[in-house]
Amino acid sequence: MAQSRSSGSAASGPAKRKAPTGGGAARAKSGAAKPATKKSAVLKADRKPAKTAGSRKPRVSGGARRRRAGTGHRGWVGRAAGFTLKWGVVLGLWAMIAVGGVLAYHAYQLPDVSDLAIQSRDGALALENRDGLLMASFGPLHGRPIQVADMSPYLPAALIATEDRRFRFHFGLDPIGIARATVTNLRAGRVVQGGSTITQQLAKNVFLTADRSFGRKIQELLLSFWLEHKFTKDEILTIYLNRVYFGAGAYGVEAAAQKYFGTSASRVSLSEAALLVGLLKAPSRYNPAVNPDLAGKRTAEVLGNLVEVGDLTQAQARAAALAPITLAGAAGTGSGRRYFADWIHEQVPGYVGRRAEDLSVRTTFDPGLQALAEAAVAKGIAEGRAKGAHQAALVALDPATGAVRAMVGGASYGGSQFNRAVQARRQPGSTFKPVVFLAALEAGWSPGDTISDAPIRIDGWAPENYDHLNQGNITLLQALARSRNAATVRLQEMVGRGRVRALAHDLGIASNLTQGPSLALGVSELSPLELAALYAAFANGGHTVVPHGITTISDAAGRVIYQRQGSGFGAGVSARATAMLNQMLSETVRHGTGQAARLDRPVAGKTGTTQNFRDAWFAGYTADLVTVVWVGDDRGRPMDDITGGGLPADIWQHFMQAAHVGLPKRSLPGVDGDQLARVQ
Repeated sequence: MAQSRSSGSAASGPAKRKAPTGGGAARAKSGAAKPATKKSAVLKADRKPAKTAGSRKPRVSGGARRRRAGTGHRGWVGRAAGFTLKWGVVLGLWAMIAVGGVLAYHAYQLPDVSDLAIQSRDGALALENRDGLLMASFGPLHGRPIQVADMSPYLPAALIATEDRRFRFHFGLDPIGIARATVTNLRAGRVVQGGSTITQQLAKNVFLTADRSFGRKIQELLLSFWLEHKFTKDEILTIYLNRVYFGAGAYGVEAAAQKYFGTSASRVSLSEAALLVGLLKAPSRYNPAVNPDLAGKRTAEVLGNLVEVGDLTQAQARAAALAPITLAGAAGTGSGRRYFADWIHEQVPGYVGRRAEDLSVRTTFDPGLQALAEAAVAKGIAEGRAKGAHQAALVALDPATGAVRAMVGGASYGGSQFNRAVQARRQPGSTFKPVVFLAALEAGWSPGDTISDAPIRIDGWAPENYDHLNQGNITLLQALARSRNAATVRLQEMVGRGRVRALAHDLGIASNLTQGPSLALGVSELSPLELAALYAAFANGGHTVVPHGITTISDAAGRVIYQRQGSGFGAGVSARATAMLNQMLSETVRHGTGQAARLDRPVAGKTGTTQNFRDAWFAGYTADLVTVVWVGDDRGRPMDDITGGGLPADIWQHFMQAAHVGLPKRSLPGVDGDQLARVQ
């Protein structure tokens, strides 16, 4: 039995022996079927063996360990690169979404750019002189649009050379310009040059606020790109130059040219164009009326920019820098014209109502006569200040129409804006006496008729003559020429106070007049303007005029919404009586109290002095001009022996002599040439 089990076991052992569960037999079997490749070996080496109770972890040789370690490093780098690429793409996408969102948000917040012509602003008032040139403005002044092709070629050239030399080549943003400005500023250690293009400035100035926020800068760039896409370069220049602020309340190059030089932007010279462009950097700082030296230096800089870009030679720039620049009156230092401008400004609503739109007012103002008037008043005040004459007023108007040509409301507009030519009401003294004599002439008297200059007493009031003397019987001509108080009051009482008051009102006096006998001596307060209108009727043959300063009012489109019609209310007194009065007042200047006012042509006038020398007047006229001068003190303090025939007559003569230079000599009604007509 034993033998047979033993032999059975021996016979069957090799054939029936159960294969072990380890990997050795499997590898042998596999190896017998197919040789192992390097790739399969590596894969199998990396395969994790099954964990069984009888299993054993195979040993790994040193080379295998090194190969396994190297393979792990490359896997880490790959995984890191893949991670970076994956999240980089994700973050980039989110960044693009975020930037797009920011752009979309700020684009949504952009103002309406559908119409560049629409501006939300208060209406402005532009006052033009009689020749149509700007003399003053109230509120922001916006000039009428002008195409860049119609401007002086110096203007766009100077703008590009100074503000944006690569304007013709960039797309709204100029990276080269920004880089250049950055380098320049770093070298200087401060900001001396900006990198904004003209297009960016237009976007900022027209549509945006001055806020320096990041959001506003984004909007500025978006608008710049839109402007460059929407408009040509010349159109952008046109819009810019018509909308940018040039200082002194002037918006747009046309308004600025009128404001500073009294001319159109189409006619400015090279030096004027350089000055205007120079203002853009700091309009208030470089205002030529305020800081002429700084304005001159800035103008030279702009001219130098034109040389650098090759638009000018050095010689041309030097010649332009030395060329004299004459500022218009509205921009000049003389502020006397502001009295006239304020007077007009207050009247406009009465003609057209209150409007939000821009208005242009053509006035009767003559800048040449105004300059002469200001000079005469300044000279007179300088001479009379020591005698208590601290203030003066002057009004000059056309006797035929009542158009006011010049107005000085005080010694200094800067010192006091109170307009004494219009707002001050003072006793006119003897300048009112011609009304009494004219009433008598209308009643049938003549200049050769006599009147007593003896003392007179009415209800306890006894007027005295200036010299405290009485001359007995004298002619009306003598009584007026010598300004005799007693004779004048007596004549009034004979003619009737009611007739005198009625005649004064018929000739344009609107003020209340006293009922008492002192009416004859000018105790009722009048303004210089009111007195000038009265004397205009004497000069024009008896026709009442309305003193005025406005001829037309136009809207922003140039449509006339007010046109003055007529000059007055017709004849207020007969031509015969007026002619005789002119004879008498001419004699007053030739041989009477007004001799200081004599001219080289027919002239008539009357002096006036109130009690204690509080007011001194001279009112006179030629066939071309009526002028009234008042001298005094705002507080009514007496002056030191200043009469109407003194300082006021001197001021009047100084102004009128200069005002008539070059004018032909014209006769007054009743006065032919330099000779007094024969008294009838």
